[in-house]
Amino acid sequence: MKLSFLFFGNKPDEKWQLARQMGMKYAIAKLAPELTGDLPPWDFESLKRSKNIYEKEGFELIGFEGDQFEMNRIKLGVEGRDEDILKYIRMLENMGKLGIKLLCYNFMATGWFRTAKNIKERAGALVSGFNMQDAEKLPLTIYGEVSAEKVWENYAYFLSQVLPAAEKAGVKLAMHPDDPPVPVLQGIGRIFISAEATRKALSLSDSPSHGLTFCQGTYTTMGEDVKNLIHEFGNKGKIFFVHIRDVTGTADNFRETFHDNGPTDMVDLYRSYRDAGFDGPIRSDHVPSMAGESNNQHGYEMKGNLFGIGYMKGIMDALNIPSI
Repeated sequence: MKLSFLFFGNKPDEKWQLARQMGMKYAIAKLAPELTGDLPPWDFESLKRSKNIYEKEGFELIGFEGDQFEMNRIKLGVEGRDEDILKYIRMLENMGKLGIKLLCYNFMATGWFRTAKNIKERAGALVSGFNMQDAEKLPLTIYGEVSAEKVWENYAYFLSQVLPAAEKAGVKLAMHPDDPPVPVLQGIGRIFISAEATRKALSLSDSPSHGLTFCQGTYTTMGEDVKNLIHEFGNKGKIFFVHIRDVTGTADNFRETFHDNGPTDMVDLYRSYRDAGFDGPIRSDHVPSMAGESNNQHGYEMKGNLFGIGYMKGIMDALNIPSI
C-alpha cells in the first residue's frame, strides 16, 4: 500500500517537514487556485510547477483530491458545465503527461459538510460532527432545490464526457461517497449515500478508469457492512484509494473519533484490504485537533495526523503490509 499524505496547495511549511520525518513519500494534493495562487491544473505549466515543488521537497505527487477548480456548474448541470468539462479533460491530459495517475473526486455541490466543528473528544481534543436536525434549519443555497434524479443525470453525463479522456491519459477516477450520506442537504439531492448507490455508480461504465475512493468512515455512517464492501469492491479491482478514519453514530447524527477509539476494528479491516489485493494509496483522514492547535483547519490539523499515521504504520507493520 502507498501510505500517502494530503497536502493543501504547493507552499512548503512545517507540515511538509513533519510528513518527511514520518517517512511519507507519496503526496496527494489539492491544487485549487485559492491554495496555490496559480492557475488550476488544467493549465499544464501551472501543474508542472507544482509537481516540481513536490519533487524538490522529496515527495512523489501521485494524485489529486477534491475540486481542483469550481465544479458546481458540472455537478448541478447549469449553464457553463460543458466549458468546465473541457477544462477537466485538459486537466486529465496534463496529469497523464506528468505521470499523476489518480484523481479522487466527489459529486457533492455542498461538499463534505458538518454542523459542528468543535465537539470534545478524548481529553478535550476537538472533532467535527453532523446533526440532521441542525442541518434542516439551514437555508437553501443560491441554486434552490435540485433533485437527486437531476444530480444522477448530471453525474452520468459527466462520466460519459470525461472517462474516455481519463482512460487515454491513464488516470484513475476515484469517486468519493457523499459525506454525510443523507438524501438532501440545503435543498440539493445527494446521491452516493449507500452501498447500493455505489453499485449503481459503478454500473454506469466498465471503464478501467472508473472506480472508488473507499472512505470507510462514510460507509460506517451509512450503516453498511464495511468489511464485506471492501471484499466486494476490492475483489473487482474497483478500490483505487482508501481513507482511514472512524466515526460514532448514524448518518443523521454522528461525530468523528480518534482512529483507535471508534467502533471499527481497524486491524480486521486492514486484513480485508490486504486480502482483497488493495495496493494503492491510503491515507489518514478527518483527524482530531489536539492540544495547542487552532482547529482552523478542522479534520486536517497536524498532531492528529501524526497520531493517525503512526497508528496506521503500526498496523501495517504488525500485519507485514509493506508501504511500497
